[in-house]
Amino acid sequence: MAWGAWGRAHGGPVGALTLTALAEGIRTDQGQTPGRSSLGPQPEHGLEPEVEAEGAAAIPMVGSEACSLPGRRQDPQSPWEEGALTDLAVYTAACLEEAGFAGTQATALTLSSALEARGKRLEDQVYALVRGLLTQVPSLAEGRPRRAALRVLSALALEHAREVVCALLPSSLPPDRAAAELWRSLSRNQRVNGQVLVQLLWALKDEAGPELEALAATRALGEMLAVSGCVGATRGFYPHLLLVLVTQLHQLARRGHSPDTPKGWAPLHRGPPHSHASCAVEALKALLTGDGGRMVVTCMEQAGGWRRLVGVHTHLEGVLLLASAMVAHADHHLRGLFGSLLPRLRSPDDTQRLTAMAFFTGLLQSRPTARLLREEVILERLRAWQSDPEPTVRWLGLLGLGHLALNRGKVRHVSKLLPALLGALGEGDGRLVDAALGALRRLLLRPRAPVRLLSAELGPRLPRLLDDARDSVRASAVGLLGTLVRRGRGGLRVGLRGPLRKLVLQSLVPLLLRLQDPSRDAAESSEWTLARCDQALRWGLLEDMVTVAHYDSPEALSRICHCLVQQYPSHIPSFLSQTQGYLRSPQDPLRWAAAVLLGFLVHHTSPGRVSQDLLDSLFQELGQLQSDPEPAVVAAAHVSAQQVALLARAQARPRRLRQLRPGLWHHTRPLPVYANSPFQPRSFIGRWGCLGPG
Repeated sequence: MAWGAWGRAHGGPVGALTLTALAEGIRTDQGQTPGRSSLGPQPEHGLEPEVEAEGAAAIPMVGSEACSLPGRRQDPQSPWEEGALTDLAVYTAACLEEAGFAGTQATALTLSSALEARGKRLEDQVYALVRGLLTQVPSLAEGRPRRAALRVLSALALEHAREVVCALLPSSLPPDRAAAELWRSLSRNQRVNGQVLVQLLWALKDEAGPELEALAATRALGEMLAVSGCVGATRGFYPHLLLVLVTQLHQLARRGHSPDTPKGWAPLHRGPPHSHASCAVEALKALLTGDGGRMVVTCMEQAGGWRRLVGVHTHLEGVLLLASAMVAHADHHLRGLFGSLLPRLRSPDDTQRLTAMAFFTGLLQSRPTARLLREEVILERLRAWQSDPEPTVRWLGLLGLGHLALNRGKVRHVSKLLPALLGALGEGDGRLVDAALGALRRLLLRPRAPVRLLSAELGPRLPRLLDDARDSVRASAVGLLGTLVRRGRGGLRVGLRGPLRKLVLQSLVPLLLRLQDPSRDAAESSEWTLARCDQALRWGLLEDMVTVAHYDSPEALSRICHCLVQQYPSHIPSFLSQTQGYLRSPQDPLRWAAAVLLGFLVHHTSPGRVSQDLLDSLFQELGQLQSDPEPAVVAAAHVSAQQVALLARAQARPRRLRQLRPGLWHHTRPLPVYANSPFQPRSFIGRWGCLGPG
């Protein structure tokens, strides 16, 4: 296919020959003696033998004075040049304008016969004719002349779609108004648009072809697909076209980000990379919209999917969003798309392989689609991705396992999923940890989820993730704990002292302090999880927890601490030690919250429950905060240090006296009073319709 003919001229000056003059020229080129034309006004003569077979009945006999378009100069003596072919084509189409499809066929036969009669390569003749049309179309008046020119293009594409596309592509980059009009005219012709789209698809898929050629094909696709009804011509290769466009976005993102970007990207030459990407996005939108996927386009816009698709670091996230939207709103293409993905999963080209992997992962959300392959095949593929050295591949594999976890009919043995998911919790890449936590959470949503097994496995792993430096990991870990408590609330209510209860008690202090987390997602997730704990363990503290989460309320926090100290006296040293660790947090809100929580826990603790060594350690730690750069932290640490000193003094009294009046020493310690929090609360009183400014 002559895809490389980019350097050809746009054609010389366009002549204006009649069919009679053209026939004379053909005979001259063939060595015949010029004579009376068989295409003249004499009714007893017909067309040339090769044209007469099908075209003669459809072409009316006209006089020589009507053998040119209105407004064009008659010049029967013009030399034989490229423009003569254009005049022949336009004139022939004008004569056959009223003949419908039969006229189009006759036009194609007439043109092919005339071109072959010249004795040159047919491919070159078609190229020259289309280039001539590109030159003439801007100067043609609206109405019959322009319709005739567009009919020529359709007639040529009917027989020579490959050559027509080859001739039009050079004018599509940079964009050319005349070329855009010709592409749209081809799109409106239901008999040729499918052939042209196939040729453009091949231009996009040709990895050995020039880069600019693929970009030109993308722009041409955008013009064609924007025409209503054209997408119907993609039946049979719609999935391939969709994948090729999405893959090209990945390639454009990488090339635009690469320091070795070729000079061809210069704006004055072929347009900046972002313009090419936007063209591919528009073509993709037109493809989806034309096939009834308007909701897919809307979902992508609302989720920022189009912006992600064109980003070098976010492209795969965009692909996952696109797959999810198609699962929800365009499931009639999922089978074909899934089948087209499988060969690409082993492609040596990274952009093709990773894009296909992301689509494969996203489509596993569709149960009917996932059933196209056996469970063992899918699991084996996803587990194989976990051993890939590329973190992105491992991330996609974890996401795929998470989608399978929700598919009741696919995963019969949890033991096949857990090793990979639990192992990923120790990854250094936050995306992998997030994906593993999300997959474990989905696993818990299945009927008969292995709550006890997961509680035991997550016991040594989850607490450290509650304090992870990455906001998204903290929020996901807290959410997973809440889901675990929700599914295991039956055992917690009846007082089972299993691994889940131990995990909950181990996580109470981090959850309370994370209500003040600077990350809104982590704070909201902590509030939701504490509500699940309150429901499962029947504390009756839901209102106080919501109050602490949204307002600066020391009274509510005091009630929560009193309940914890009374309910779990053996865990008081653990609560205090955990809180002490947060006094060294680099985040001001957490240091302040830890100092306040420590003061209330100590205040509600009875003498004898805490060792003197722990009290000394707490007093020393609070003393170091007296030099904290945040004044609110200094003030809170001073108040809490007084509570520690009071508890230490109470414990120093004779044990016999404390046993005689056990509540006396507690009531003699005054309730700590803290200044208002300087940190912005998540809610305001007036916003909830309560007390507002007078």
